[in-house]
Amino acid sequence: MDNVSVITVFTLSGLSDIANYRVILFFLTLLCYSVIWLVNLTIIVTVIVDKSLHEPMYIFLCNLCFNGLYGTAAFYPKFLYDLLSTAHVISYAGCLLQGFALHSTICADFSLLALMAYDRYVAICRPLVYHSLMTKQRVCIFLFFAWFFPFYLLFLSTITTAVLRLCGSHIPRIYCINWLINNLACTASVARIVIPAFNYTFYIGHILFVFWTYVHLIKTCQSSKENWNKFMQTCVPHLFCIIVVVVSFLFDMLYVRFGSKEFPQSFENFMAMEIVLIPPIINPLIYGFKLTKIRNRVLNFICGKSKALRLKS
Repeated sequence: MDNVSVITVFTLSGLSDIANYRVILFFLTLLCYSVIWLVNLTIIVTVIVDKSLHEPMYIFLCNLCFNGLYGTAAFYPKFLYDLLSTAHVISYAGCLLQGFALHSTICADFSLLALMAYDRYVAICRPLVYHSLMTKQRVCIFLFFAWFFPFYLLFLSTITTAVLRLCGSHIPRIYCINWLINNLACTASVARIVIPAFNYTFYIGHILFVFWTYVHLIKTCQSSKENWNKFMQTCVPHLFCIIVVVVSFLFDMLYVRFGSKEFPQSFENFMAMEIVLIPPIINPLIYGFKLTKIRNRVLNFICGKSKALRLKS
């Protein structure tokens, strides 16, 4: 037990057999990270610059894209560095910080998507009171709590992890998560079970709330062609985003806990990366292609720039 306190770094696994592909993987990963920044930043800048998009739905979408950048920033820079390094280690504090960021970004995704579901429910099912319910002040309050609860709950979870006495320093993954750090604990702790259980229950409630809103949305839209068109335009991309986030999270969670070690290392690495690869790319693309206002603004901006360059030449 005297050796427990000297653990200052963790070793990460998954990159030991890629010596011949380091450069290729580095540039492919850099390309993916660049695409994530491009698509998310495009949505964010479009919503900020265009005052006609300063509506609750687009403000929530802007926050969702910002959350995508926040979460991926906790993974890609370190992973890119590891691809070119021979020593795949991370400091104790860095491991806790990375776990906190990756967990909190997933929780924030659920909070923001639940907010977007509520916004669509009020807009379609209760249109007469929409503007009185979704005021700027309430939108700001909703956003505050959508960010506060993930950070607060994961802060408690990270503190619980940080005070554990560890009997190992090997993380069997390409990045840190609290579950794997907890598995290194020398002794069992009630807090490391109760707090994650509460967090899971809390966000399962978010999913159930989204399900409830869609039951009412579908019932309301079936009786009106106008509402159905609005549903197809604004709710379908949100529904796809919910499915992408939930499926990605479930795959990641179930594989971490019950995944077989008989799979190839490359498959294990992909399963680890999909939660920080698929949602941050797919979510802004779905909204960018489906929402007419955003698509038109982006196309107008691109066409305007192209026309300006032709005039200069």
